[in-house]
Amino acid sequence: MSVVPSDFLTVALLVLLEGLLSADNAMVLAVLVLGLPREQQRPALRYGIVGAFLFRTIATLTALQMIRLGFMKLLGGAYLLWLPYQHFFLHGGADQRRAPKPARGWLGLSPFWATVVKVELTDIVFAVDSILVGVAMSSKTWVVLTGGILGIVAMRLVIGQLLSLVRRYPPIVDGAFVIIAWVGVKLLLEWLHLRGWVHFEVPQWISLGLIVVIFTASYVYARRLGPAVTAEDEASTADATRAVGGR
Repeated sequence: MSVVPSDFLTVALLVLLEGLLSADNAMVLAVLVLGLPREQQRPALRYGIVGAFLFRTIATLTALQMIRLGFMKLLGGAYLLWLPYQHFFLHGGADQRRAPKPARGWLGLSPFWATVVKVELTDIVFAVDSILVGVAMSSKTWVVLTGGILGIVAMRLVIGQLLSLVRRYPPIVDGAFVIIAWVGVKLLLEWLHLRGWVHFEVPQWISLGLIVVIFTASYVYARRLGPAVTAEDEASTADATRAVGGR
């Protein structure tokens, strides 16, 4: 297939769309890796990129079969609704629920690899919509793959910033789980629509706008409470105290 200038414009649009469609994905993945030690969080996301690339390639090559994966919206929605229920109702008071929960092993895997698997499964659920959008915009496999992969890389950069922000302002975690709950509801509504049981869809701009509003409100609230004292802050204070004491 020949390459024309409009292909590169399509790639750029796909990267932009991937970023918009993955705003909720980035928030969910950032929360998933919080339970790991800090030095393992970014490696878990890095391994997640490799798996996401592999799945994205296979799924794009078999895009016509993606429409049959509607059940993933049901499973994904149920899982995402379980996460906020667990967060708000099973973890005690505000300080307890906002503190990162240590990651646990799963199916014989270590906490690290169990988290990587959870990241991959979440990627798969969210990738379905993105792939279908990409295939609708171009019939060229390389265009869809390039746009999707670059979009994933951009999303991972956003997740890095989110991790730093959440560590600095723990109350944002509550807002993140409200967003996760909304995404779970949206996925279930989409599944019900596919089954013909509901006759409306939530426009993407409304979903994205609601996510922005929830995140902004939680961020403003967290800023009013003030930043948390991180391990780095404590180390800096201890160093300063020792330095002053040594004078």
